[in-house]
Amino acid sequence: MKTRHYRTEPIKDNPHGVEVCQLYNDASAQMMHMTLQPGQSLKPHKTPVDVTFYVLEGQPTIHIGDESQAFGSDTLIESPAFIVHHLSNDTDKPARILVTKAPRPEQATKIL
Repeated sequence: MKTRHYRTEPIKDNPHGVEVCQLYNDASAQMMHMTLQPGQSLKPHKTPVDVTFYVLEGQPTIHIGDESQAFGSDTLIESPAFIVHHLSNDTDKPARILVTKAPRPEQATKIL
């Protein structure tokens, strides 16, 4: 049995400057734990694979294409490949999100 906890995994350097740690990395999928502090957001970008966001804590706003909506915990949001998306935290509390990319991207994400 392999286990990982987001508090013990190293924080990955990323172009968004937010706290991200990798929990799973296989050809079939990649899973990251992301924490957005109040006022933080990702830069709009396109991912070459489908992405899901599962809100663990807080109420981040998910922006996909022309749609934007804040979601609470225990909500799964799907973002299709090659659609501009980003997340923001416009609240006064941290937001924690589980991000899954499937399959694992072989091309780089395109920051816009």
